[in-house]
Amino acid sequence: MYQWIKAGAAAFLIGLGGASGASAASPGDETITLGEDLNPQQREELLQEMDADENDKIIEVTNEEEHQYLGDYIDASVIGSNALSSSKITIREESSGIDVETNRITWVSEGMYANALITAGVEDAEVYVTAPSNVSGTGALTGLIKAYEETTEEEIPEEQKQTANEELVKTAELGEEHGVEDAAELMARIKEAIAEEDIETEEDLRELIVRLADELGMNLTDDEIDGLVSLFERIKGLNIDWDQVRGQLDNVRSNITEFVESDEGKGIIQSIIDFFHSLLDRAAGWLAQIQWIGK
Repeated sequence: MYQWIKAGAAAFLIGLGGASGASAASPGDETITLGEDLNPQQREELLQEMDADENDKIIEVTNEEEHQYLGDYIDASVIGSNALSSSKITIREESSGIDVETNRITWVSEGMYANALITAGVEDAEVYVTAPSNVSGTGALTGLIKAYEETTEEEIPEEQKQTANEELVKTAELGEEHGVEDAAELMARIKEAIAEEDIETEEDLRELIVRLADELGMNLTDDEIDGLVSLFERIKGLNIDWDQVRGQLDNVRSNITEFVESDEGKGIIQSIIDFFHSLLDRAAGWLAQIQWIGK
C-alpha cells in the first residue's frame, strides 16, 4: 500500500467518469481475470494469492486481446506473446474511489493503473494486479476493464478502452524518462486542471501541460508534449461527468488521509524509515572499515 502512496498517490486524486447508468453490481462483487497462457500450477498459485473462492467469477484474457488494445501504442515485443498478467477487481461502496495494489509488476505503477481505469469509466473498485513472475504489467489493463464489464454488466465504449490503454503506455514511457512519481503526478494534475479550469482550445491545453510540467521540474521534449496534447484532446472528447470528477477527488483524498493516519499506514511508513536508518548505519560501518584498512 505504501508503494501506491509513493509511486502514484497523486494519480488517485483524479476521476474521469465514463460509463453511465445503473450498475448491476453490488459492493463486494468480485471478478478474477487469469492470463490464458498460465500453466495449471501458476493458475492455482495466483488464485490462492488472490483469495479466490467458488463464488468468484473467473474469466480469461488472451494475448490477442492484449495486442488488440495495446498494439497501436507500444512495440509488440513489450506486450509479449503470452498472456500472464492476472487480476481481481472488487466493487466498493459508491463514491469510495479506486484502490490499486500490484505484485510483480515492473513497469506500470498503481497510480498509472488508477488513472487509466478511471479514464475507461471504472469507478469505486478495489483492484489487485499480479503475475507468476515479474512482467511489465501493460496487458493487465485489458483484463481489468473486461472484468469490470463482466461484474457490472456495463459495456465500456471501445474508444474509452483504447484511450485508457494509450494513457497507460504514455505515462509509463514518461516514467522511464522523468521518474514514475513525476509522470503519474503530471497526468493527475493535467486531469485536475481540465476538470477545474476553462481549457477550450488545443493551445490552452498545450500551455497547461507545459506549465504543469515546469512546476514539477520536468523538461518535456516537443514530441512528449505533442503526444500528451493529442491524448488529452481525446480524453476531453469522451463522455465526462465533471461533477463526478470533483466527487472522486474529494473521496480519494479522504481515502489517502485515512490510510496515512491509520495504525497500518503509520506502521508501514515507520518500517520504511527504519529500513533507511539501517542502510545508513551499515554504510557508516563499511566506511569505518575502509578507513581502518587504509591506515
